[in-house]
Amino acid sequence: MITIDHISMEFSSRPVLDDITFLINRKERIALVGKNGAGKTTLLRLIAGEYQPTEGRIARDADMTIGYLPQMMLFHDDRTLREEVMTVAHEDEARFVAEMDRTVIGLGFERKDFDRPCSEFSGGWRMRIELAKILLRHPDLLLLDEPTNHLDIESIQWLEDFLKSSPSAVLMVSHDRAFIDNVCNRTIEITLGRIYDYDVNYSRFVELRKERHEQQVRAYQNQQKMIANTEEFIERFRYKATKAVQVQSRIKQLEKLERLEVDLEDTSRLNLRFPPAPRSGDFPLIVEDLRKDFGEHNVFHDVTFTIRRGEKVAFVGKNGEGKSTLVKCIMGQLDYLGTLKIGHNVKIGYFAQNQAALLDENLTVFETIDYVAVGDIRTKIRDILGAFMFGGEASDKKVKVLSGGERSRLAMIRLLLEPCNLLILDEPTNHLDMQSKDVLKTALKDFDGTLICVSHDRDFLNGLVSKVYEFGGGRVKEHLGGIYDFLRAKKIEDLKELEISRPSSLPRPSSQPSSKEDYAAQKAAAAEKRKRERAIAETEEAIAQLEEQQRQIELELAQPENQTQERFRQYETIKHQIEQKLYEWEILSEN
Repeated sequence: MITIDHISMEFSSRPVLDDITFLINRKERIALVGKNGAGKTTLLRLIAGEYQPTEGRIARDADMTIGYLPQMMLFHDDRTLREEVMTVAHEDEARFVAEMDRTVIGLGFERKDFDRPCSEFSGGWRMRIELAKILLRHPDLLLLDEPTNHLDIESIQWLEDFLKSSPSAVLMVSHDRAFIDNVCNRTIEITLGRIYDYDVNYSRFVELRKERHEQQVRAYQNQQKMIANTEEFIERFRYKATKAVQVQSRIKQLEKLERLEVDLEDTSRLNLRFPPAPRSGDFPLIVEDLRKDFGEHNVFHDVTFTIRRGEKVAFVGKNGEGKSTLVKCIMGQLDYLGTLKIGHNVKIGYFAQNQAALLDENLTVFETIDYVAVGDIRTKIRDILGAFMFGGEASDKKVKVLSGGERSRLAMIRLLLEPCNLLILDEPTNHLDMQSKDVLKTALKDFDGTLICVSHDRDFLNGLVSKVYEFGGGRVKEHLGGIYDFLRAKKIEDLKELEISRPSSLPRPSSQPSSKEDYAAQKAAAAEKRKRERAIAETEEAIAQLEEQQRQIELELAQPENQTQERFRQYETIKHQIEQKLYEWEILSEN
């Protein structure tokens, strides 16, 4: 179907891909793996036709179609969700509408969302709209770049089932091990500009890759020994006339030698350990009858649970159901109704979803850590950075040139510098590669404090947490057991619900209500929509006023005589208020 024929790719004379050749056949499902910056996205864009290779060619069947979901894209704001998805409708529109219903709902939307303008949805939900459009085109080849990054666990399971039954070939980049293991039957690794092609799923690839790497290291060591012996011979006999021929022969031999390379990051062993946790009280967190509203919109209510010292728990649920909101309540960043008690001697370590984005881009990696390190730990900064693959010259890189995964690793290092006994991690793995995720998971399993982890990554949570709190419908439900115990229980519950009631997947042909109950429901939904729209408008107005205040202070601070401690505090306060209002706006827009 597609032939990638000896392609190479350079950016600013820097080689990214070097003489790559492989085939993509019909109905194959391929995982494209490799560390951050290895060239995975570049290869997808080459196959999609967005880039042209520096050398080589990509041959496609004349009649084949490609659907490409990039990590970032531009969106159209002038259509509703239904109108946007209908832009890819085929000739049999009635059948398409039924399929559209199943796909859009499978990706987490509700029927009431269908007529909302796309501009109301956050970036993550708009990526789902684009994914729905691509899936509904039924292309011959699906190119998916981190498709699960913005999906909750239930939507990931739906997408997994869809791809396994789809007739399309799939080439995807994903750091979700369970997802690619369940979907893909072939694994292509990019490393050092080259590829290694394995006709197996990811788990089996890891085993074979370890064997290959061991062979590669042995071959590299043998070659280095041979080079050293040859160079020693040349230096020893360089000026002896009787050895001139042999010396020249050895020099030419070295010049022609194809030097072997070993991926140095593969040989490094990341050993991450959190500092010993200071002992806290028996109950680090007690929540009773907690409620959170944004304006007239309720996020959750009547939330009651207790987390014991040493427990490791997961917060899961669809996006917009309040997981991050509850975390912000725990951190004191949002107000709430009800009771939320932080236990005796609890010291919280917090990793936010946007933690990596909050780093100062103008500092170097070393300066970022040196800025927050205190005491004896300052003497160990280089060792800590080396353990996180920021050794040597990498520690002098500016934050602004780091990839998303590198920034997440750097933000995680900051978390290690101060002992804590309650770790709260909000989507910590979103930009981490497989190796970094494994290291973090091992460290968290060994952590002797209490852990709350917000994540949609089943493989990461498996074996890590022993209790799951499910967010949905304004409530929080406790499930004992690990993540797969929770998923098995949910599947049984879903099947029972389907047996009780089987609503049609087709929308009603008429907009007229069929009963008084339908009319009442529509009236209540319309009233709720008006409330939410008023709250959104009020929040947007508040943001605009705060941004104007921020702009005025920035103008004042441009003059040295105005650069007082009090003025800087005012600036930071307004900046924090803007962040909170933006968060409120995002929550209101998602629901």
